[in-house]
Amino acid sequence: MFQLISDGGCDFTKEEIQKYKVDVIPFYVTLDQETYLKEGVDISKEAYFQRLLEDKSLFPKTAQPSPQDYIDIYTPHLKGGKDIISLTISSKFSGTYNSATLAANTLKEDYPDRTIIVIDSLNCALGQGLILKEMVKMRDNGFSITKTAEIAKEIIKSAKIYFSLDTLEYLKRGGRVGPTTALVGGILGLRPILHIVDGAVEQLDSVRGKDKVLKLMEEGIVAALKEDVQNITLSIGHILREDDATKFKNNLETSLNIKNTNPVVAVGATIGTHAGPGAIAVAYCKKYENFVA
Repeated sequence: MFQLISDGGCDFTKEEIQKYKVDVIPFYVTLDQETYLKEGVDISKEAYFQRLLEDKSLFPKTAQPSPQDYIDIYTPHLKGGKDIISLTISSKFSGTYNSATLAANTLKEDYPDRTIIVIDSLNCALGQGLILKEMVKMRDNGFSITKTAEIAKEIIKSAKIYFSLDTLEYLKRGGRVGPTTALVGGILGLRPILHIVDGAVEQLDSVRGKDKVLKLMEEGIVAALKEDVQNITLSIGHILREDDATKFKNNLETSLNIKNTNPVVAVGATIGTHAGPGAIAVAYCKKYENFVA
């Protein structure tokens, strides 16, 4: 059996890390441009976003895990005779894929008989988490490392994620939109809907009002999935908006006539720094069984 490793972009809880027997390498976050903390280790997601909510003067940033961070996690598994699949957040968001690959290449000389496969999820947050869960199922069902990696790449092609934001302010702070766009959006009460296309964020729509934006997202997801819902795994996420996310999850279950067993996810800092408190996300991908011959 091989070991599954992900960066913190998968937004797994500590309980999920233990349950699924994966290793998660956290991102670093800073609120003062000087002190970098490991997310989920030195500061919780909730504490991080609560600080952003309470102090508008903060300018948050995230930093990727270093190659050494990966070497420190890879090495004990290699010494123990295990091969590794390492899943990363989209390489268009972060240099984590490069850190993971550099670490793998560095260790090749010392462990020539071991295999490390690094996979770019082309996704993030709960989307990346869903892909990782399908990989866990394959590992636990006895799939080889090669077959798991092969099918994972097909699952990635099927994965979609959508975000609705409360404000454009955090995109403005991160340089993703200009100050004029953010100002006009704030005045009009516009809430953008973003999605990921080929690993990069694009704006899909912009809607006035919280209820309208969630209704539009629900209608879009239902239209996309209603004919194929049994082959799909679905997840809902949020930033400091658990009640709204739970209501959205329940509405989707009713509209799609399914019971979604994936818990509501608290989105982490990697994407959340740009999305900001109040964001709601929905992601889905095809189950691995769809790709088994």
